[in-house]
Amino acid sequence: MKLHDLKPAPGAKKERKRVGRGIAAGQGKTAGRGTKGQGARSGGGTRLYHQGGNLPFYRRLPFMRGKGFNPINRVEYNEVNLYQLAQFPAGSEITPETLAQAQLLRNERNPVVILGEGEVNAPLRVRVHRISRGARAKIEAAGGTVELIER
Repeated sequence: MKLHDLKPAPGAKKERKRVGRGIAAGQGKTAGRGTKGQGARSGGGTRLYHQGGNLPFYRRLPFMRGKGFNPINRVEYNEVNLYQLAQFPAGSEITPETLAQAQLLRNERNPVVILGEGEVNAPLRVRVHRISRGARAKIEAAGGTVELIER
C-alpha cells in the first residue's frame, strides 16, 4: 500500500448541498426554507431559548438558590473545638445543653460536633452527637470520656 492508495472509508466524505441552483438540483426555488415566514428570510430565525410565545423553560422552573447542588436533607452541625472546652472545670460533663449555656452554639436545634483544634488538659465527660477522631484521642488522653448521643 502506498500513499496514493489511501482513501477515506465509504460514506465518510459527503459533498455539500448546493441549494438554490435550479429545480433540477432538487433544492431550487425556496432552497429548503419553505415558503415565507421568519425562517425563510435572510438573517431570520429566532434567538436562543425562544419558545414561540410560551413562557420560557428557564422561567417556568423554580429558582435554584445558592451555588451548585445543595442537598435538601443535609445535617448542619454546631462546630465546637477543643480549645473552646478549656473554660470548663475538670470533671465537668459537656452536653449540648451546657454548651448552649456557655453560648458556644450558633443554633441550639442543630446537633453538636467536637473538632480537634486545640488541646484539652482537664478530664472531661463529653456527651455529643459527633466527634472527630483526633478530638476523641485528645480527650481520652487527658483522662476524659466520650459518649455519643442520638440526634
